[in-house]
Amino acid sequence: MDCFALTRALVDLDSTTGQEKPVVEYLFTHLSRLAAEHGGRLERMSAAPERDNLLLTFGEPVVTLSTHMDTVPPYFSSSDDGTHIRGRGACDAKGIIAAMIASAESLLEAGTRNFALLFVVGEERDSLGAKAAAASPRGSRFLINGEPTQNRLALGSKGALRYEILARGKLAHSAYPELGHSAIHSLLDALQEIRAIPLPSDALLGQSTLNVGTIRGGRAPNVVADEARAEIMFRLVGDADPLRAAVARAAAQHNVEAREVLHCSAVHLGLLEGLPTTVVAFTTDIPTFEGAWGKPFLLGPGSIHNAHTSEERIDKKELSDAVGIYARMVRQLLETGAAAS
Repeated sequence: MDCFALTRALVDLDSTTGQEKPVVEYLFTHLSRLAAEHGGRLERMSAAPERDNLLLTFGEPVVTLSTHMDTVPPYFSSSDDGTHIRGRGACDAKGIIAAMIASAESLLEAGTRNFALLFVVGEERDSLGAKAAAASPRGSRFLINGEPTQNRLALGSKGALRYEILARGKLAHSAYPELGHSAIHSLLDALQEIRAIPLPSDALLGQSTLNVGTIRGGRAPNVVADEARAEIMFRLVGDADPLRAAVARAAAQHNVEAREVLHCSAVHLGLLEGLPTTVVAFTTDIPTFEGAWGKPFLLGPGSIHNAHTSEERIDKKELSDAVGIYARMVRQLLETGAAAS
């Protein structure tokens, strides 16, 4: 199956985070054939019940190509307009999976071994698959992580600090608000203070940012709300502790609870000679791997600006180019890995 056809076949399987099993089973069958043809070893690595990572090794892996199988909602199927493949996961990251598999095929046909393919679950929510993989390394010295960078090598990526903010109040008739306490008002006051927190910057990664992603709460417009909650995310460029302290102060002042859900550190990444470079603001599985699969590099076809949108797509030329780029990176790291800075 060619790279374009494999991309569309993967996109046409709904693998929203937590529901990755259809794409896992499809890839297991597809990779089983590749393993049989070239003497590879295919493993299921359990990350949670009914949620498996897939690892395919050829020889003793020095370099591992890795990306994630899950996608954000809502799911929509694939289409091809001649220049782009569209659909949920087209660039984030099912096209990348297809490009990595195609590059593996080209490497094997040329006699190259000692590399691996690692596809994980859960990246879009909590990096569950990367956590499981980090606990079970296989000796790889270099990790090429795939995310949409328009085939440029990312020199750094921002981290993430995500919270759920919970407020509790007391029900009352809205005509007599003094008899109750509005959880929504408390939540809004806390969020206003959190939004005023000064955000740091970094010479390479730029400015930290904050997004208030969701707000929910209340019963009805004529009822004083007894509960409310919000989900927020900081994009980190450095140490998370000052932001943690500021969020804790805001929560305490307005009597709400701030539950930390996720923390991924900002990272500065490796340079590899001959590749154009960029810096990205999004978070990846790389911090969660914690170096367990080797020195990390970040590159993939597609634009992050199209990911997570109703117009998600991947340029077919970028997708084709990525096959050769990944193969070149693997060969370069196998042959002159010590020269990678």
